[in-house]
Amino acid sequence: MECAELDARGLSCPLPVLKARKRLKGMPPGGRLLVLATDPKAPADFVAFCEASGHRLLASAEEAGVYRILVERAAEE
Repeated sequence: MECAELDARGLSCPLPVLKARKRLKGMPPGGRLLVLATDPKAPADFVAFCEASGHRLLASAEEAGVYRILVERAAEE
């Protein structure tokens, strides 16, 4: 399945999650969104966001200060 990308580098909490939520709403169920973020709070924010929204957090990793967070859109929101 195709994976969309959202560049949220340089944005502070809660903007990466808010932008991801807006982007996910326009995607089909099962669609995947790769978020690039530099805010160190982003991984924990996405864990909480996915638990609250029903989306699936597929992966979260950090490399050279950039967090790569992969989210799969839920069937229903």
